[in-house]
Formats: sequence, structure tokens, C-alpha cells
Amino acid sequence: MPVNTIMGLFAKSPIQPLQKHVVCVNECCSHLLTFFEVCAQGDWEKAAEIRAQISHLEKEADVLKREIRLSLPRGLFLPVDRSDMLDLLTQQDKLANIAKDISGRVLGRQLQIPQNMQDGFNAYLQRCLDAAQQAQKVINEFDELLETGFKGREVSLVEEMIHQLDLIEDDTDSMQIELRQQLLKQEAELNPIDVMFLYKTLEWVGGIADQAQRVGSRLELMLSRT
Repeated sequence: MPVNTIMGLFAKSPIQPLQKHVVCVNECCSHLLTFFEVCAQGDWEKAAEIRAQISHLEKEADVLKREIRLSLPRGLFLPVDRSDMLDLLTQQDKLANIAKDISGRVLGRQLQIPQNMQDGFNAYLQRCLDAAQQAQKVINEFDELLETGFKGREVSLVEEMIHQLDLIEDDTDSMQIELRQQLLKQEAELNPIDVMFLYKTLEWVGGIADQAQRVGSRLELMLSRT
């Protein structure tokens, strides 16, 4: 009997809620682009509005996370362990937490990226968000993996997608190094406390790509166990 038929005999599949959750998480992260744009303009009122949107989406993701945790039946037939599913959910949920933390800290400090670093920073931020989007693409293949019983060409496709996610994360590491070097050259011209927060902001933004990679790694581990 095909896996998708067997799943129909039991409770509702947990995959669609998981995919709905990752869409919410990615929407939350994506607002950082506009957030940093208005911060660069010094429009702190607008920045506060966007931060509120990020916070709202993070809370929405938390609600979805709790619903999935409470509704995921222990007896549901799946080729993966229930605890692995819950851990995957936790890992992708952390992306929204990172976005909320970044926006809160930057707004609280009214921190602006130096003018000569803004283009490079925007490219860096976008590449980190690319990693989150790639993680979403990987999660969106989950239902196909279930239908094929975690076997065949679909597994190879997902493994390649995870590999691409790793490459994106490598890109963000290199971009962060370049930005840190730029910042080093102008430390003396900036407020020392701002310099500290700028270094931390580069690290926090890079955490988006790092966390997205953890989502891919968690799914890769699940593949290895099936």
C-alpha cells in the first residue's frame, strides 16, 4: 500500500502544517530587508512599524508551532521518527526568533549601517535570506519524500537542494568576513558602542543562514535514518 494511502487511514498529515509554518517563518525574516532600508533612512517610526509586523509573524509562527506539537499524533505512521519531526519544527521556528531579535536590537539602538557599507550589507542580508528560502524549498519537498517512501530520485533531489543550501551559507560566511574587514578600517571614525553593535549585527544576520543550514542538516539526518 502506498505511503500516501496509509497516511489517509490515520490522522491528518503533519506535513502541510509544517510547510505552512515555514512559510510564516520566511515571511517574518523577509521583512528585514525593508526594515534595514528604513533604518538607513533614519525613519525610526516606520522601522518600529515593521518591527511590529516581524514580532506579529513570530508570534503567529509560535502559535502554529504549538498547534503542530499538540496535534502531531504519536501513532501516526511515518517513515521518520516523531521526535525528529518535532526537532525539525523547532529548528525552522528559530529563524523567526532570530529575525525578531535582530529588529528589536537594531531599533532599540537606532543603529544605522555605515553609508559605504550599505550595498555590501544589503547583498549579505539578501544572501542570508536566500538560505532561509532554500530551506523552505527543502521543506516543501517533504510531502514528495513521504509519497516515495524516502527513496529514489526524490531523495537525490532533496540532497542536492541541501547541498545548495550549504553553498549559500558558505557565501554568507565570505561576505561577512569582507564586511567585518570594511568595518575594521573605519572603527576610529565611529562611535565605539555602535562599532560593537555593528559587529554583532553582522553576526546576528549571519545567524539566519546558519540556522537555515541547521534546518537542512536536520532533514538530511532524517534521510540518513530511513
